[in-house]
Amino acid sequence: MISFSRVDTSILGRWWWTVDRWLLASLLLIIAVGAILTLAASPPVAARLHLGTYHFALRQFSYLPLALTVMIGISLFSPIMIRRLATVAFIGFLILTASTLFLGSEIKGAARWISFAGLTLQPSEFLKPTFAVVAAWMFSEWRKDTNFPGHFVAVGLYVVVAGLLVAQPDFGMTAVISAVWGIQFFIAGLPVFFVVLVAFVFLTGSMVAYTFVDHVKSRVDRFLDPTSGDNYQITRSLEAFQNGGLFGTGPGEGEIKNVLPDAHTDFIFAVAGEEFGLIACLIIIGLFATVVLRGFARMFREDNLFVLLAVGGLVTQFGLQAVINMASTTHLMPTKGMTLPFISYGGSSLVSLALGMGMLLALTRRRAGGDL
Repeated sequence: MISFSRVDTSILGRWWWTVDRWLLASLLLIIAVGAILTLAASPPVAARLHLGTYHFALRQFSYLPLALTVMIGISLFSPIMIRRLATVAFIGFLILTASTLFLGSEIKGAARWISFAGLTLQPSEFLKPTFAVVAAWMFSEWRKDTNFPGHFVAVGLYVVVAGLLVAQPDFGMTAVISAVWGIQFFIAGLPVFFVVLVAFVFLTGSMVAYTFVDHVKSRVDRFLDPTSGDNYQITRSLEAFQNGGLFGTGPGEGEIKNVLPDAHTDFIFAVAGEEFGLIACLIIIGLFATVVLRGFARMFREDNLFVLLAVGGLVTQFGLQAVINMASTTHLMPTKGMTLPFISYGGSSLVSLALGMGMLLALTRRRAGGDL
């Protein structure tokens, strides 16, 4: 076992004694749970698509070393390096996201992916963490110097990002980014006029989406009235939890995953419920809660406004994405194609989450005198 002395001044030594080890351990456990559930959920999906039994599992495992390297490597950075990294990455992935409107591969009616060299990338996944950090930077600069129009820059960037996501279309990700951005703006000292304006825009956007976008209207109607349309996936999902009971049917013994089309992605939490039971589901929820609460605990002790806003945005984003996925799976809200962080299958999702959580680990490290 590798150990570090408190007087060790190497990069890894300083990292080990300053990083939030509870936060790090919770993230690593979530990643391990994701690996187990991918092995359990993906073989039936691969069989239906006439692929190798472990096709999806092997692809996911091939991304794990990269994701872990990204998360640990970025956690070594200082806050100012995180700010620079996020800015450069945001610009790059913003351009790539815009290019999906012209060069993107359409899957299930949405053009969100770019394919090259046999790989498929969803650039918008990387916009979520990088935009949260860039927006935090702009808001913090505005509060430090009210002559600097950081809040207007943040508003402009939000309009561009939200516009691109709606054009794909991806209303779920738009809602998550909007919520995170709104919370950051509120913490930074949102004027009352903007509070009313932002609330009006969010409500108006929701009404427009429901009125003019057929699949949004269909999902909301089916949630409010299950008899109004096809609820096959959510019905099977609820059956999975019922079959699992407290302790589950056992690893590999679940039946619902054989007929659930998105068992390895959007509904992987249902596979956990059937094969590992309610107790395991509560443990998974506890791990996500630990990440969120540890992040907020570090945030509330922070004196640096940029770090406070960035941590708040990253933690809110991570927790909100998990809540949306699990609430959709258990029919507590209309279904939304959003991955369960570090658990659902998806290379872009896995690496982008590693990027976001690497930045979170870096920003929550203990620093002497609020050093940047």
